[in-house]
Amino acid sequence: MMAQYLEIKAQYPDALLFYRMGDFYEMFFDDAVAAAEALDIALTKRGKHDGDDIPMCGVPVHAAEAYLLTLIRKGFRVAVGEQLERPEEAKKRGYKAVVKRDVVRLVTPGTLTEDALLDARRHNFLAAIAAVRDDWALAWCDISTGAFHVMPLSRARIGAELARLAPSELLVSDKVDEVLRPVLEDLGMQPTVLGAASFDSGSGESRLAGVFGVQTLAGFGDFARVELSAMGALVDYLDITQKGRLPRLRPPRQEVVTRLMQIDAATRRNLELTASLQGGRAGSLLSVIDRTVTAAGARLLERRIASPSRDLAVIRERLEAVRWGVEGDGRLRDALRQVPDLDRALSRLGLERGGPRDLAAVRAALAQAEQIHAQLTEAELPALVRQAAETLTGQDALLDRLDAALVADPPLMVRDGEFIAPGFDAALDEARTLRDEGRGVIAGLQGRYAEETGIGSLKIKHNNVLGYFVETTAAHAQKMMSPPLSEQFIHRQTTANQVRFTTVELSELETRILNAGNEALQIEKRLFDTLRDAVMAVAPALSELALALAEIDLSLGLADLARARDWCLPRVDDSRAFHVEAGRHPVVEAALAGDGAPFIANDCDLSAEGDAASVTLLTGPNMAGKSTYLRQNALIALLAQMGSYVPARAAHVGLVSQIFSRVGASDDLARGRSTFMVEMVETAAILNQADDRALVILDEIGRGTATYDGLSIAWAVLEQLHAENRVRALFATHYHELTALAGKLPGVRNATVAVKEWQGEVIFLHEVRDGAADRSYGVQVAQLAGLPQPVIERARMVLDALESGERERASPKALIDDLPLFSAAALREVPPKPAETASEVESELRALNPDEMTPRDALQAIYALKTKLAQDG
Repeated sequence: MMAQYLEIKAQYPDALLFYRMGDFYEMFFDDAVAAAEALDIALTKRGKHDGDDIPMCGVPVHAAEAYLLTLIRKGFRVAVGEQLERPEEAKKRGYKAVVKRDVVRLVTPGTLTEDALLDARRHNFLAAIAAVRDDWALAWCDISTGAFHVMPLSRARIGAELARLAPSELLVSDKVDEVLRPVLEDLGMQPTVLGAASFDSGSGESRLAGVFGVQTLAGFGDFARVELSAMGALVDYLDITQKGRLPRLRPPRQEVVTRLMQIDAATRRNLELTASLQGGRAGSLLSVIDRTVTAAGARLLERRIASPSRDLAVIRERLEAVRWGVEGDGRLRDALRQVPDLDRALSRLGLERGGPRDLAAVRAALAQAEQIHAQLTEAELPALVRQAAETLTGQDALLDRLDAALVADPPLMVRDGEFIAPGFDAALDEARTLRDEGRGVIAGLQGRYAEETGIGSLKIKHNNVLGYFVETTAAHAQKMMSPPLSEQFIHRQTTANQVRFTTVELSELETRILNAGNEALQIEKRLFDTLRDAVMAVAPALSELALALAEIDLSLGLADLARARDWCLPRVDDSRAFHVEAGRHPVVEAALAGDGAPFIANDCDLSAEGDAASVTLLTGPNMAGKSTYLRQNALIALLAQMGSYVPARAAHVGLVSQIFSRVGASDDLARGRSTFMVEMVETAAILNQADDRALVILDEIGRGTATYDGLSIAWAVLEQLHAENRVRALFATHYHELTALAGKLPGVRNATVAVKEWQGEVIFLHEVRDGAADRSYGVQVAQLAGLPQPVIERARMVLDALESGERERASPKALIDDLPLFSAAALREVPPKPAETASEVESELRALNPDEMTPRDALQAIYALKTKLAQDG
């Protein structure tokens, strides 16, 4: 056995080997040590190897999925080695013959299909990057849904596209690995490296043609060699990991970069589209706007957020579908809630990993699709909904067959049996009857034999030696052994008082009764295969039906959100307009609503004349809401172009080709990048890539270096965006000197976030108004943050001196000489006036101790002080 284990393990040195032994998957040697630690299970030992104990651990087969999930999340790959025969079959080859075993599947992050291992509301993409000379392509698929896409792209776009897809596993060739390593490290991805043969474009074309059963791929699109290379690598890897049992994939869909709004990795992170800065789903835009009620609808929403469209016709079609949902009554959502995850059920069935519940999921999806189609009776449906509705019917025969074949609530596994409904198959019903009602069947046969022979005392009995037999008294024996009864009844045994017979029919019935349970299960397995084949025969049509249901769910989910949050239908056109009335940040507004606080809405106008730039310089204190204002307008543009209503009173969005965001501060210590360096890298990417259709939001450019260096960089960046990139931009800054550019550069205007000072404190109004701020209120914000009072007082002193020196153009050295910055006295509280200079009223006021006074004492003290104050003058 260990020789067999080591032989199989040698083929998968980079994976943990789950070695099936009866009801357990066992692991040995280093695999056992690593798995025991990762899974927190007991590490034992079994036998010896080279004189040393063999480490061993194991997990139950029935609970293997939970352990697989843990191992995959911790970065392991798992080779599942199954028993390919029963022990009884192995023994036929010899007493010491080992049961045949082999790996039936290699489990990796990008090849999961089980519900327990996947997030139902997210895609699980497996991607591959290929390079042919200077051409690059990215292919990706989700074997749990059948999605399959490919895209030619430039090397500079690789990071942005990977950030958009967030694949669970990325395949690269060994020659590409080193070239892409810096990009992948930025994204935190560890690729799976394959040999060059996997990326051979010629072989890839043949593999793809074989998968889809065609002579040529021309019917799917005109693919370049590099695209065939990437797609071929995906199929080759699936063949390796699935051991030749390829998943159901849709024909490859060719995507074009120019049809999607471009969003780079830094911008996705800053805008928190599908994940918050903390890394979880909570707090992201997706978490706030997701009102879908199906898993497929949720996955479609995630794709739309990640890939807003630039196709005006597509955007308007989606918006019209949402408008239809807003004006509807929402009843369809109740039917949609009953729709199971059809795509993933089809995938498991195609990989022969499905069970009766997957067939039941297909049945339920078809039934709900019929019901939804019946409710879509309006004469004027939006084009998108009308196209979806046309896909929801046409599978009546399959639905009727599944409805007749399956019980209402089938078990999870085929081996559990009892999932075929009574009356569907006569042979199965008979086997079940024999299994469950064997005594009744024997009793019926006994009655028939008694009637045929005319011997009322005839009995059918059973013992462990003869099995079932017919028994009569010795008085009737001669009759039974004489023609014509002797032709039917075969003499078996004679005792003192009884004679025993058997019949061919009784022997066959006995065998069937004894094997009825196994026979019933085998019939059910055969029927399951037949039903699965019937489903897979129409899998392409079912995939289209699943997509149609997801489309309707997404439109109604966005409509429900628009009604609940009072969002508006945006006007999207081919202009360079960008005008938002009373815009709001959807995530911040949702968070404030939970606390019962209102969100202060603000207008934004970045509409540009012709091909000129439009830039708003935003000034104001920290904590006033500048970053929120920047982000909310970027999100409004994104929501509009993904086909959603937007959080505003009104919005006019001219098509945005790219969104760039440089907001927040972070460093990259692992790569030796300071916060300022990261900021400059992101800013450089904006200046090098932004076109005149881009929307750019910048926050505090140049703050990570010396004041004049930072001001100079911010000034130059603003001029570049205005003159060369000609973008629509929001530029937040604390460099008030930049506000002078509003009077010099056409299309540049000033705006500020309003605040109000009261008794030395600052109150944030969160209102964006025209004009420029003259102060940043940094000291007041520091006080709100809880800095010690001596530090606050000292900061105010230094600030007054510096501002005074700036006005008088005093040198910095002179200011430092005038301020004892490092003196101990400077850090103490400002002492009170000497007692001799204080008035008598002040002296008495200092002597009062409010903590020890009653309200009456306090009132009397106030009267006394007021009287004395009047006497003093």
